[in-house]
Amino acid sequence: MAGHSHWANIAFKKGLVDKKRGKLFGRLARLIIVAAKRGGDPAANLALRYAIDRAKKNSMPADTIEKAIKKGTGELASESYDEVLYEGYGPGGVAILCEILTDNRNRTAGEIRRLFEIHGGNLGSSGCVNWMFERKGIFQIPSTSTTEDRLFEIALEAGAGDIMNQGDFFEVHCTPDTFQDVSQALESAGINTTSAEISRIAGNTVDVDLDTARTIMKLLEGLEDNDDVQSVTSNVNIPDELIAELS
Repeated sequence: MAGHSHWANIAFKKGLVDKKRGKLFGRLARLIIVAAKRGGDPAANLALRYAIDRAKKNSMPADTIEKAIKKGTGELASESYDEVLYEGYGPGGVAILCEILTDNRNRTAGEIRRLFEIHGGNLGSSGCVNWMFERKGIFQIPSTSTTEDRLFEIALEAGAGDIMNQGDFFEVHCTPDTFQDVSQALESAGINTTSAEISRIAGNTVDVDLDTARTIMKLLEGLEDNDDVQSVTSNVNIPDELIAELS
């Protein structure tokens, strides 16, 4: 059981997007549309199943999910979205990844580049920071939902690679290939998750001071607020003593 600070890898889904329900639903719908282009059957299309599960966990209405699937399969008219990964550096040499779904690459590139520049960073070339991150399935489970021993047994048998006790919650990591198996095992065991997603984890983190942390937070929140951005991930590590001040 390894220790882990969830501040060491900031994936800005946060409560911030939950307060902007319409924007969140728009992002989830795009994710479903793109996944459904590879086939509208969730049983045969794991990307679609993941997108639907994520939408349901965020209380997206069933008819909205169905409409997005039909747009993806071509039964309903829809914009065409490109999947793009933008990479760059923030203040202090912090690495930042932005996963994008856009119907206009030129518009989005200009908006993302501007956000980096006004907050003291710069948008880099493809591959400049992606190598620093590893894709992993991540589940967060309230500590009240199960015991550590039971979770350890169920998750590892399903293919999980690591389980961490964070106090109020457990965090389970797995490879993207075993994500659905672990998800199904937790669901079958009646273990509730507060979040379940495939994200990127930084191999190494960068410590920053208070002023740099403030600027980076503004940059990350600005990126997250962009309609075309699906997720923002950074390798910034904000020391515990600074978190309270930032809050």
